[in-house]
Amino acid sequence: MADIIRAASRFQREVFSRDKALYQRLARDGQRPNALVIACADSRVAPELIAQAGPGELFVCRNAGNIVPPFAQMNGGVSSAIEYAVVALGVTDVVVCGHSGCGAMKGLMNPADLEPMPNVGAWLRHASAARSIICEAYPDEMPDADKLKALALENVRVQLDHLKTHPSVAAKLAIGQLRLHGWYFEIESGAILALDGATGRFVPIVEGREAPIAFAPSPRAMRPAAIAAAE
Repeated sequence: MADIIRAASRFQREVFSRDKALYQRLARDGQRPNALVIACADSRVAPELIAQAGPGELFVCRNAGNIVPPFAQMNGGVSSAIEYAVVALGVTDVVVCGHSGCGAMKGLMNPADLEPMPNVGAWLRHASAARSIICEAYPDEMPDADKLKALALENVRVQLDHLKTHPSVAAKLAIGQLRLHGWYFEIESGAILALDGATGRFVPIVEGREAPIAFAPSPRAMRPAAIAAAE
């Protein structure tokens, strides 16, 4: 804790003093982030650092396993963060970001390890579909490291599907005001893989090339004639 206190003092003395005008503007005008990032709480994964974002640029929600529970009337922190970011802040992009060596995914692969942590086990039930996909659709003889990576990638897909069940997200997609992204951050190399919704594959993000989108906006035809034609 002493290191944290020293760092906080250094922030006040060096960083804040340098960026004082920025913080004063944010305090006066409020936040206007462009994106919501739902990432794992793993201490090795820092969304603001990965995206090289400054104060006020990202709205970040972190939890074990970068989980997005399907929409339900019961209140929850992740669901509230999604609703606030999409409705109140008007973000145009939502990123679900998994990562390599994820402890939550290791626990999902080995349920016995979660017995001393019943709350973690209950939380990770929101990723059960990803585990079922690995068990049913992937070869049993896969090395554990490859299986863990595959599980983390499938989990990103599952959480994106859950994200679309949230009314605020579904509505913004339908009027063309929101894009959904699925990322996988490889800690050991710094590489970022992004889900390409057109091909269903995770591909590297490359500078100078437009990053793929998992789910692009899909505006509905609102004209009465179009509705009649659909019937």
